Parts: sequence; structure tokens; C-alpha cells
Amino acid sequence: MKKDLHPKMVPCKIIYNGEVVMETYSVKPEIHVDVWSGVHPHWTGQQRFLDTEGRVEKFTKRFGTSYRTKK
Repeated sequence: MKKDLHPKMVPCKIIYNGEVVMETYSVKPEIHVDVWSGVHPHWTGQQRFLDTEGRVEKFTKRFGTSYRTKK
């Protein structure tokens, strides 16, 4: 095998919200994540409320009913 071809693996800390949630190996010493399995609704069983009404109103305001009309 060729020497110095692959980057060096170092111990890595996965950080979520300022807390270390997991330790592994990577080419970077720290990785900051926005979502991990400990807080994801699929794994925790908790449903988060999304502002769907605001999203629908924004879509309707932008496109109106033109997306339904046939040409």
C-alpha cells in the first residue's frame, strides 16, 4: 500500500447542543450536528408541531389557485 495516501484517523466527539453525545473516530476531532437519533421524532416517539397553516397560506399567496387550473 502507498504511504500517506489516506488521512489520519483521530478520536472524534459528536457534539449536539453543546453536549458530547457520542465518541467515534474520524478525520476531524469534533463534529457539530443539528439532529441526532436521541432527539429525532422518529426514534423518540414525540411529534413536533409544524406551522403547516402558515406554510399553506404562504403557498396559496404565492401561487394562488393557478396550480390547479388546466390549460
